[in-house]
Amino acid sequence: MEKIELIATSTFGLEAVVKRELINLGYEDLMVENGKITFKATEKDIPRANLWLRTADRVLLKVGEFKALTFEELFEKTKALPWDEWITEDGEFTVEGKSVDSKLFSISDCQAIVKKAVVEKLKTKYNTEWFEETGAKFKIQVSLLKDIATLTIDTSGDALHKRGYRDRSVEAPLKETLAAALIQLSFWNKDRLLLDPFCGSGTIPIEAAMIGKNIAPGLDRNFASEEWPRVKKEYWSEARKEAFKSIKSNIKLNIMGFDINRHAIDIARENAANFGLEDDITFYVKDMRDIELKNEYGVVVCNPPYGERIGEKKEIALLYKDLGNKFIQLDNWSVYVITSEEDFERYYGKKADKKRKLFNGRIKVDYYQYYGHRPPKK
Repeated sequence: MEKIELIATSTFGLEAVVKRELINLGYEDLMVENGKITFKATEKDIPRANLWLRTADRVLLKVGEFKALTFEELFEKTKALPWDEWITEDGEFTVEGKSVDSKLFSISDCQAIVKKAVVEKLKTKYNTEWFEETGAKFKIQVSLLKDIATLTIDTSGDALHKRGYRDRSVEAPLKETLAAALIQLSFWNKDRLLLDPFCGSGTIPIEAAMIGKNIAPGLDRNFASEEWPRVKKEYWSEARKEAFKSIKSNIKLNIMGFDINRHAIDIARENAANFGLEDDITFYVKDMRDIELKNEYGVVVCNPPYGERIGEKKEIALLYKDLGNKFIQLDNWSVYVITSEEDFERYYGKKADKKRKLFNGRIKVDYYQYYGHRPPKK
């Protein structure tokens, strides 16, 4: 089977997490750059990567890459790429673009030129002057960075954080991909207690449960490339069968989610039930300050309120102080907190063992990590 190149795109700061996922899936010869990891693959890997990647934003098919200093150069080199091997005669295709530190800085012009070049290529292949564009969708992206143009087709469709279980959410929800990354960057594993004292609509507990039971995150949704003839239906069928067989349904997890908002907890329970995880996660309507910690060992992963609005600073400072009072003395608990509050450590009352810079949407955040003692091996 012919080798192709795929690109797993990533939120800034999560490239290493996505790389580790790809390695665990058996991929080698990876190239890591800001916001993306390129890897060698085949058509069969398009379904597999989309179904299994938890922390990547999208899976892109790399069609070509070249230097482009003029619009004529962009047109001719784009036209020379094998678009006809992927895009069908009735394919509906759009072009998106971005340009950073490049001579071709007009995004709209670059998009128009790439669109025209692809059309000219397809005219030659299908011997026609008119395309109905009523078939499968192909979203092309032209990305210019320091005069190097990378041309891709999006295989995912909707972004990969859209798992399909979150029918409803609360204000300022955490993306599923980021929640999965927070879990993977922690000391939690399927044999340990996980507690989220600010669970909202349940994203962190649900993502943890999916990791613990080895549920492929894309198992309950569809992808754009499912309609592409070159990515055969049997590839998708095989990948989904493999994913179903990989679920560890006999494992019982100990995950707890707390929130002071009853409406949020109702939504969290619905979301967990959508993936059959209601027996693995227990949700409680309770203030963080009133949580009773009966376990000697545990892991806390949470996304507390940030206090981005004016007037909330004092309230948030008090909340973080109370969080510290709750957990600092528990040497056997590991605590992980993501927040945009730069004075978090001062309010919490302790300097973090490690701090990692991330982005929650467009908000710059830090992931504060406090390491507790690991439980003795059984």
